[in-house]
Amino acid sequence: MSKINQLISGNCGVIRPDCTEAYVKSGGYEGLKKAFTMKPEDIIGEVKKAKLLGRGGAAYPAGSKWEQLLEIPEFPKYIVINADEGEPGTFKDKILLGQDPLRVIEGMTIAGYVFNSHDGYIYIRGEYRAIQKVFQSAIDNAVKAGYLGKNILGSGFEFNIHIMTGAGAYVCGENSALLNSIEGKAGRPRIKPPHLAEVGLFLLPTLVNNVESIANIPTIVLEGGDKYLSYGTKDSGGTKLVCLSGNVVNRGVYEIPFGVSLRDVIYDPELGGGIPDGKKLKFFHLGGQSGPIGSEAQLDTPYCYKALRNAGLSVGSGAVVVMDEDVCVIDYLKGVTEFFIHESCGKCTPCREGNKQIYEILGKISAGQATQHDMTVLRRLIDTMTNASFCGLGQSAAVALNTCWKLFKAEFEDHLNQKCPAQICFTEQERGE
Repeated sequence: MSKINQLISGNCGVIRPDCTEAYVKSGGYEGLKKAFTMKPEDIIGEVKKAKLLGRGGAAYPAGSKWEQLLEIPEFPKYIVINADEGEPGTFKDKILLGQDPLRVIEGMTIAGYVFNSHDGYIYIRGEYRAIQKVFQSAIDNAVKAGYLGKNILGSGFEFNIHIMTGAGAYVCGENSALLNSIEGKAGRPRIKPPHLAEVGLFLLPTLVNNVESIANIPTIVLEGGDKYLSYGTKDSGGTKLVCLSGNVVNRGVYEIPFGVSLRDVIYDPELGGGIPDGKKLKFFHLGGQSGPIGSEAQLDTPYCYKALRNAGLSVGSGAVVVMDEDVCVIDYLKGVTEFFIHESCGKCTPCREGNKQIYEILGKISAGQATQHDMTVLRRLIDTMTNASFCGLGQSAAVALNTCWKLFKAEFEDHLNQKCPAQICFTEQERGE
């Protein structure tokens, strides 16, 4: 039985991305046509039945988010799509944006209809310049064909989509920081509450969804929530785009039904294909740099939100970074921490200074100069950052370190005695000899 189910990625690499005619021939816009025959609350009901959880990382139920916004009486309302895909090891949204943008546009248009919104904004990361051009071409062609703009399909409904971009700040992947950036402000997180559904873009009610989340909406509307749920598990409806990278044979993006085991994701010939050169798996990093790290003992865990959460893991953004036996855990964590130092917005002290201090201690561990006191300080830094940082970036920056501490505590202890299992630490240069 195939481990791949191309529920939302079937057009990728098959049709011309910005061609409305090709998209329609493939079944595109049938969801929008059906939506126009339904009441907004009925569409939301299908999304709730589907148990579509946010695909950007937070896994918040999309149906509940939509329902909350519908109940807010204030207008206008805005639709915002977070396409600021800056999480290392994550490149799933890039596939949809560049190879099937009209699916994303259709999903946004359905959302616009549900909330009687006339303007949608998609915030595409600055590094995706070529994709921005493709997406704009798809918008223009959809307008020409009558699927976007004024009087869509003769319904009297008007919806317009605007492309926005930033300068590549990772923190703008946080929804409130993203809205600030769209408004021309510094991309820094807002205090919540008030929540974005109430006070969002331009201080008005706003729906913010991830690219993959909104790409599922046409399928849910067309096939119904129950059918969509059946593709996954009872707790995680539908499919998930996973991004395989690192020490794995078949790197790339794969669409899998929820419930496939992590072992299959990494080793199945149709998916990861295993570790190159006959090497052994040492660990895997799930959901991006801010996600947890898992070990070989967890490989039989089903890939779904509930099972992974129960195992101390998470779906996150869909990234699966695989590391083999030659990788030093400490060395890997230094790279993760260096990333967060670079991407911290600097607004709060725990994140701004905490990451720097963690990196300094990891450097001492790597060089064989750390003490047990350093280990105690490291634990204290993890707790402080997790509990006192202003936003999710700082709160989750030490997740990988924390999980590695639990899984590979012996390796931390070995480094205190200048014993690196991967034999890449303690060079003469690092010891200052």
